[in-house]
Amino acid sequence: MRSAVLKPLALGTLALLLGGCATFSSDGGMQDVSALTKERVGQPVERGASNDAAVDALLRQPIDADSAVKIALMNNRGLQASFAELGVSEADFVQAGRLRNPGFSFSRLRGGDDLEIDRSVMFDLAGLLTLPARSSIEKRRFEQAKLNAAADAVRLAANTRRVYFTAVAAQQHVQFMRQVKESAEAAAELARRMQAVGNFSQLDSEREQAFYAETIAQLARATQDAVVTRERLTQAMGLEGPRIDYKLPERLPELPKSLPEARDIEARAMQQRLDVQIAKRDIEATAHALGLTRTTRFVNVLDAGYLNKNTSGAPRENGYEVSLEIPLFDWGTARTRKAEALYMAAVNRTADTAVRARSEVRVAYSAYHTAFDLAHHYRDEIVPLRKKISDEMMLRYNGMLVSVFELLADAREQAASVNAAIEAQRDYWIAENSLQYAIYGGATGAMNTKDN
Repeated sequence: MRSAVLKPLALGTLALLLGGCATFSSDGGMQDVSALTKERVGQPVERGASNDAAVDALLRQPIDADSAVKIALMNNRGLQASFAELGVSEADFVQAGRLRNPGFSFSRLRGGDDLEIDRSVMFDLAGLLTLPARSSIEKRRFEQAKLNAAADAVRLAANTRRVYFTAVAAQQHVQFMRQVKESAEAAAELARRMQAVGNFSQLDSEREQAFYAETIAQLARATQDAVVTRERLTQAMGLEGPRIDYKLPERLPELPKSLPEARDIEARAMQQRLDVQIAKRDIEATAHALGLTRTTRFVNVLDAGYLNKNTSGAPRENGYEVSLEIPLFDWGTARTRKAEALYMAAVNRTADTAVRARSEVRVAYSAYHTAFDLAHHYRDEIVPLRKKISDEMMLRYNGMLVSVFELLADAREQAASVNAAIEAQRDYWIAENSLQYAIYGGATGAMNTKDN
């Protein structure tokens, strides 16, 4: 009898010890998230309040792309909310490593002079047996949550770079359109005066007036576009109040002299892309969950515990009690089939993610290469040719071989070429950013549809 009493007690003690092993980490998984992010964007991340002093120091000077990313990773509240969700996953992991609390029951019955007292302590034996498997599953899910958090950080960094280059290009476009507008205004005024003295036809004068009016509209659209793109950058960096008055450089960064060779980009994407890593972890977690489901398909609830009974006028009785669900109606086949279906869905999602990743990397590299060639073509061919034409037109004007309006018409054509060159330069930097994200981050479509 004594052995029968001690065994359940020993089992309960072991359960309590095992249940107390799972604890929360000191950093909530942020060290791994920061390492994953730094490896891909060159900047670490932290959970918690933003570093106001560091942000203010960066904002004192015109910010470049790296500074914008650094501010976003420190200051974007949406990213901090994503990091906070890590705590939910870690709590599930810790909970999976702890047993259900033991149950205690007490009953007291009196009939005449007879008094009967029952006491029992029940332990979740099935939970104890499956604890390692459940803990392993939740650990993998916690690792997957870290990858998701790092993916959010990398996506934010890529979005910030994209809107940064767009904002700088929009600001540069506004500055140039102001010059075009001033030139068009002068031409329209000259045409009006020449028509007034009879030296210019009404048709030609109205053409100049129409061009000036169109220039005003183009400047208004460019100004609004600059406001919108700057606000997107402000949102990405999480700025508000006086901080929104930050300064941007007047021009986009210069193009590199040569195109860096991108080797083995598909293989690197398979190793580095976070969406591929997340899909792989999903398969692992689902596979282990399937194993657990098969193990427990017949045993849904298994409780074991110590039982003590006192009856008046009789010696105390000790023993143990086992409670088990009988698989009479539910044999667990539905749960097993569901787990198998979830596993096959995870396998196919991972394969689909890999196919899409390889394709996206190839497309991103093609766009990167094309954008580089176009930007250099505008910078080295088209714009210099337009400059030579303008210089020649100026010489002819000085020799009284062309009119002032022919000179102004050529200036308008040169302006269109300069605007196209600015757009090509912007597109190159965006394409370079998209290629890096396609290799290290995830789906480029997700980046282009989410600014924050």
